[in-house]
Amino acid sequence: MTATQRTLSLYLLTLALIGGGIVVVCLHPPAPASPLPPPVATAVSMGGYGHFLLGQLRTPAILLLLQIVVILLFSKTFSLVMRPLGQPTVVMEILAGVVLGPSVIGFIWPAFTAYLFPPSSFGSLQALSQIGLMLYMFVVGMQLDTKMSRTRAAAAVMVSHASMILPFFFGVLSAHFLYARFAPPGVHFLPFALFMGIALSVTAFPVLARILHERDMAGTSMGSLALTCAAIGDLTAWCVLAGVVAIAKTGPLSVAYDTVIASLCYLGVMFFIIRPVLERLFSGQWFERQSEKAWMALILVYLLISSLMTELIGIHALFGAFVAGLSMPKLPVLRATVAERVEYTSEIVLLPLFFALTGLRTQIGLLSTPGLWLVCLVIIIIAVAGKGLGGLLAARGSAISWRDSLLLGVLLNTRGLMELVILNIGYDLGILDPAIFTMLVVMALATTVMTGPLVSALTRSARVQVETEVIKAFQH
Repeated sequence: MTATQRTLSLYLLTLALIGGGIVVVCLHPPAPASPLPPPVATAVSMGGYGHFLLGQLRTPAILLLLQIVVILLFSKTFSLVMRPLGQPTVVMEILAGVVLGPSVIGFIWPAFTAYLFPPSSFGSLQALSQIGLMLYMFVVGMQLDTKMSRTRAAAAVMVSHASMILPFFFGVLSAHFLYARFAPPGVHFLPFALFMGIALSVTAFPVLARILHERDMAGTSMGSLALTCAAIGDLTAWCVLAGVVAIAKTGPLSVAYDTVIASLCYLGVMFFIIRPVLERLFSGQWFERQSEKAWMALILVYLLISSLMTELIGIHALFGAFVAGLSMPKLPVLRATVAERVEYTSEIVLLPLFFALTGLRTQIGLLSTPGLWLVCLVIIIIAVAGKGLGGLLAARGSAISWRDSLLLGVLLNTRGLMELVILNIGYDLGILDPAIFTMLVVMALATTVMTGPLVSALTRSARVQVETEVIKAFQH
């Protein structure tokens, strides 16, 4: 049996065993969640002149502008102050959003949060943040190169899917124990379990790319393999997420049948009809004759139409933005120009709004007992173990050394922004309640924060070993 056949056999066996376990858990749901009493609203009084002054700032336009100013100033200041910790900017902005929300500032100064960020104003912030996410996911799709895994395609697919299916199984299995206590009333077990599975199995391709670039590992064989695995994982995760959202919106699999057919038709049109047209358009004389504003406007309209179509189909607008970017021509000049223009708008202005909105939804105070913190710790452990063990064992099965396999498992534990996108989709659909949402946000932060130090420790130990071997060679 050749190495490729052995890898393929191991891959199919892994999918069959763990996939069978997922099906078994989903077919035996626990008891339905018991309804929870509605939260009791508390009034906050500023009193006197402060109440009058802040009351004048509560017109929708003025309040939104003030929110944007505070969020941008706070997130950028927080990122500058915390930069010496060596964490990616996205981690600092996520933490800034959590601090700005009810977990820290809202707990210390509740009147500030009540007047500046009333729940009734979240709709405007969410709309702007969704536009920022669509722009961001479009760039992520453009930067994914589906041809970069040719040299080690078997190993990349094996490691990527094994590092996803094992934590997915752990997430579905954990949902069996968490459903009765943490699922919102009326939510079926299947969408809750699937969201738990995908929340534990995702890898953040953009954050991983930034970590590798900052450590000069992007051009190494291990860095390229990690990026390839993350890219394959992103493609898989978004396809699975589209199916999960369809099930959550329409109900059982039999009802979601129309959504699945419509999604397949949409993908066929995008990749087999529109993509060849775009390649001819941007590779011909039209692209050379047009000004940058003209073809950038065309690209933005294409992005919005694709997002609109997936929203109408019943999956999610972000999936349409991602597919629109994925279907764009992979011309270096086009990719670099579009990425630069779009990232300035999305990363500097709009994404901090998304982080702040996530922070406003994250209520650390809900984890008020040791038992709830224990549940949160267990979620972190199974998330780390699932991704790490899946990547480690699959890499070893592909004849990669133990050290590189361990490093790969650590790198694939990076979750970051992709995790928060998935969690907010689950929250907006009413599948995740505030308590389990908070636990999963804490898990996303913990797994992303630990990636950098662990990678540094592993690469440092590798350098020390190489230097020791070189010294011994010279001594002999």
